[in-house]
Amino acid sequence: MAHRILVAQGGGPTAVINQSMVGVALEARRYADVSHVYGAIHGVRGIVNDELVDLGQETVANLEAVAATPAAALGSTRDKPDLKYCQEIFKVLEAHEIDTFFYIGGNDSSDTVRIVAEEAKKAGNPLRAVHIPKTIDNDLVGFDHVPGYPSAARFVAQAFAGANLDNIALNGVYCAVVMGRHAGFLTAASALARKYPDDGPHLIYLPERTFVVDKFLSDVKATFERHGRCIIAVSEGVHDEKGEAIITKLAGTVERDAHGNVQLSGTGALADLLCEEVKSKLGIKRVRGDTFGYLQRSFVGCVSRVDQREAREVGEKAVQYAVGGHGNGSVSIRRVADYAVDYPLIPLETVAGKTRVMEDRFINEAGNDVTPAFCDYLRPLLGADMPEATRLRGARVAKANVLIGDGT
Repeated sequence: MAHRILVAQGGGPTAVINQSMVGVALEARRYADVSHVYGAIHGVRGIVNDELVDLGQETVANLEAVAATPAAALGSTRDKPDLKYCQEIFKVLEAHEIDTFFYIGGNDSSDTVRIVAEEAKKAGNPLRAVHIPKTIDNDLVGFDHVPGYPSAARFVAQAFAGANLDNIALNGVYCAVVMGRHAGFLTAASALARKYPDDGPHLIYLPERTFVVDKFLSDVKATFERHGRCIIAVSEGVHDEKGEAIITKLAGTVERDAHGNVQLSGTGALADLLCEEVKSKLGIKRVRGDTFGYLQRSFVGCVSRVDQREAREVGEKAVQYAVGGHGNGSVSIRRVADYAVDYPLIPLETVAGKTRVMEDRFINEAGNDVTPAFCDYLRPLLGADMPEATRLRGARVAKANVLIGDGT
């Protein structure tokens, strides 16, 4: 029987999501019993709209070039399919005689795969449905880490390394807000910017811990007094003891997305509000804020080679599992020894609709930094070619004791 494959991309784009798509397309060509490999335009929305492309007509050279290009080449979607939506997906799969469905995405995408697989089972259809992981948030349960995260983490670490140099040159307070509604992995990556003992970020705030504005101001004041400057990394999802987003408390009115969630990304409000708190309450004049926003997802030229390789391999393994008759599941990444990985196929129910957060062992007791254990966890994911910033040794010249002006 000739197999027909459909692959789609969902959720936020990443620097390496196309590696996974190309991994599927090229690995499928190794199997004589795979007759077609289709791609859906704009994820599951493209499936229900019956907008497909034939990846079998792409040249290897072009696929490889696309693989090295950030963002979702097939187009993505933020649709979160319910049962009725998934039934429509299944109808289109049946109409095109597709027997293998791959969806590249995060925990919502894995839930879509689960529902479609269940509908196929009810209909007695032997559809094989496999979730291929992707997210910069690194929040999939059952994974050591997720493709997309290492490259975004590399961007964050490099951005903070540059901000640190700027802050040394012109002392002040610098606060940058990083993506992460529930999981702080990406914000925590800022710690890898440090090389010298007094390097920033000096303070790191994550959604895994309650954010208290007064404690934040106290931390900033103490750091500024100690170093004469202060660099702060803040997750967009930081919240109070009731779980209310800090941006809501400080701003009063906020935007909400299509799913009713407080709009955290795409706005610089939180950074501006925190900077205003520092200026008004601590009296520090030079205070600057940034919001990394979409820059961290698909920044051209800032890609982890480890991430590229693993993103390709999860796509390849998905094909191998499907063609080999291993059933439905999610292609996980598990760390082995000092640093190697394997790719077990785990049940969709393990991943679907669940959110991993940073483990306690990765966060310091004060809740304003990470531990060495986190740095050890992240370092191999960034790649061996991380750029390093270096300072002058600064050998001082003895003062000449010249009188300035009239000496009075």
